[in-house]
Amino acid sequence: MPDTRTEPRPDKVAAVAEMTDAFRSSAASLLTEYRGLTMAALTTLRRTLGEDTTYSVVKNTLTKRAAADAGLSLDEKLFTGPTAIAFVGGDPVMAAKSIRDFSKTFPLLVIKGAVVEGRFLSADEVRQLADLESREVLLSRLAGAMTAALSQAAALFQAPLSQVARLAQALADQKAETQPVDAALPADAVPADAVPADAVAAEDSPVVPAEDDPQP
Repeated sequence: MPDTRTEPRPDKVAAVAEMTDAFRSSAASLLTEYRGLTMAALTTLRRTLGEDTTYSVVKNTLTKRAAADAGLSLDEKLFTGPTAIAFVGGDPVMAAKSIRDFSKTFPLLVIKGAVVEGRFLSADEVRQLADLESREVLLSRLAGAMTAALSQAAALFQAPLSQVARLAQALADQKAETQPVDAALPADAVPADAVPADAVAAEDSPVVPAEDDPQP
């Protein structure tokens, strides 16, 4: 029997290879359903996502094959209905925020799920990701905290020596107050009851001179 199998079309092979590389190299891949969205709305969404993110309409069969080639195991439910994928090159949190906010204005955009650093996230998890602080905000807060700490240290180093001396004396006084009472007593301040009784009796008794030995 003649071989009825046909070779894959070059354009499909190229599309699968391109998506496979995008799955591997992107910081995140957000899968959405765009049914009913106009071309104007899709263009607006692309601008919202920024230049480091591509948003493309894809075919489910080719996407499924590309995900498998990239080593990803995705739920079959993701490949129902028309699909568009945002391949994120920047911050996944910002991309998730953009798609979530856009879907509030255009409810026809439905979040299916996402792949972030090789891990699959459900639609609910993508919305939770969108609620997080962006990488830029977290870095800004960290930089602010570090700047405040450095400013405090610089102020201490620039303080006059008199202030540093007073601080050192205050610390020394505080340490002295916390020492045990016995340790603060001088060496000759020995309590009376610590002297042996026979020593006291010997001091109170008169000294009797010794008689001269009789001459022979």
